[in-house]
Amino acid sequence: MSTLLNEIYRPSLGLLTDLYQITMAYGYWKNRMAEREAVFHLFFRKAPFQGSYAIAAGLQAAVDLMEGLGFSQEDLAFLEGIKGNDGQRLFEPEFLEYLGGMKFTCDVDAVPEGTVVFPHEPLIRIKGPLIQGQLLETALLTVVNFQTLIATKAARVVEAAAGDEVLEFGLRRAQGIDGGITASRAAYVGGAGATSNVLAGRLFGIPVKGTHAHAWVMSFPSEISAFDAYAEAMPNNCVFLVDTYDTLEGVKNAVEIGRKLKGKGFKLGGIRLDSGDLAELSIQARKILDEAGFPETKIVASNDLDEYSIAELKQKGAQISVWGVGTKLATAYDQPALGGVYKLGAIRNASGKWDYKVKLSEQLIKVSNPGLIQVKRFYLKGVPVADMLYNEEQGAEIDTLMDPMLPNHPLQLPHHDSFGDLLAPVFRSGIRLHDQPKIHDIRERSIRQRLSLPEQVRRITDPSPYPVGLDKNLHDLKVSIIQRIQQA
Repeated sequence: MSTLLNEIYRPSLGLLTDLYQITMAYGYWKNRMAEREAVFHLFFRKAPFQGSYAIAAGLQAAVDLMEGLGFSQEDLAFLEGIKGNDGQRLFEPEFLEYLGGMKFTCDVDAVPEGTVVFPHEPLIRIKGPLIQGQLLETALLTVVNFQTLIATKAARVVEAAAGDEVLEFGLRRAQGIDGGITASRAAYVGGAGATSNVLAGRLFGIPVKGTHAHAWVMSFPSEISAFDAYAEAMPNNCVFLVDTYDTLEGVKNAVEIGRKLKGKGFKLGGIRLDSGDLAELSIQARKILDEAGFPETKIVASNDLDEYSIAELKQKGAQISVWGVGTKLATAYDQPALGGVYKLGAIRNASGKWDYKVKLSEQLIKVSNPGLIQVKRFYLKGVPVADMLYNEEQGAEIDTLMDPMLPNHPLQLPHHDSFGDLLAPVFRSGIRLHDQPKIHDIRERSIRQRLSLPEQVRRITDPSPYPVGLDKNLHDLKVSIIQRIQQA
């Protein structure tokens, strides 16, 4: 039986795009440009949350989208029915037939998922038929923008937690079904230790954790009888929510049931605080638990937490060891969009040579970089110290770093002892080169990458900028193209 959800999450995602992508594709086809080779880059212009970095995420979904690029008969039938301003069909049958036979044939290079990345650096580079690169834009942006945003938010929360466990609790406040599932995956990539989202756990292999809500306590004659019943039903999963009526009395009730659990060979896993002065309540709760002989029992906190409130609570001496972060993580509450973009860098001309392209703007931050961009990262004793964008067709001059925002303005290239390129091959001629890594390995990479940054770059407030520039060849190419455009 077909339902609305079956229709939304359908096998073919060819129509997961904006109409203007298909109208441009039609225009390319009409002008015999569809198969001309082109290069597109997906990147962001400004790090989110007033930070210095982002965690690249969403590549797994992006790979699936690219590999499955195509249009079903149902898709084509829908496109056939779209009308132009004159009431006539927008797309002619021969174009729809072309779309129906299209297969993905591009070369794709990408930053491995979980990598620390910075503004203007391509996360994904696509080289192939112009029409294919164009049709992928919207779908790639929607998966990479959101997952990179949430993974970065999670990394910041984990940074603030300073070694404490972080749990993602955001499904009920997320932006719909896909928003909730995707946020759970991205939060785990960013460093969260588990999720409350059971479906995400099944789909991605993320650890799931959770106990009970206030409704459980309110369903029984008293709080202690509710805790007792829960302990009887699930003695190996006892973390009691203690703030339904009176928080410190709740902690004492949890201790009483904890003694019964101990007598049966089980442990009181923890208590959860969900309201009130979390710093003071956690200090008092810790005292009650320790004096009662439960020093190993964890104190879990929730209640609209984010990296800033966690940092503040830790500064106040809060005795919290597990942080349940929901709304402000799963929705990226303080910045709901990354603002990633997708720009054409080059296109083959009729003679087979590359025509390099620059998008101009009165806002310098919106001026794009030409070429087939690769990113070289420089290290000193394993610590990243600077990144350089260069055009692979020209090669890199690794002794000069140029400011991407100011023409003819060199930057100081820090002392380094090694370097390496960030974008790695993913597809060649539409063939996937290797299996995607397991999500646990992606998460570990994300954590290692974040911790490899200097502390002043990764701190959550007033971070130091990380040097990112152009090599001299790319800088000169960009300046010459801009001058040519302005003089035309």
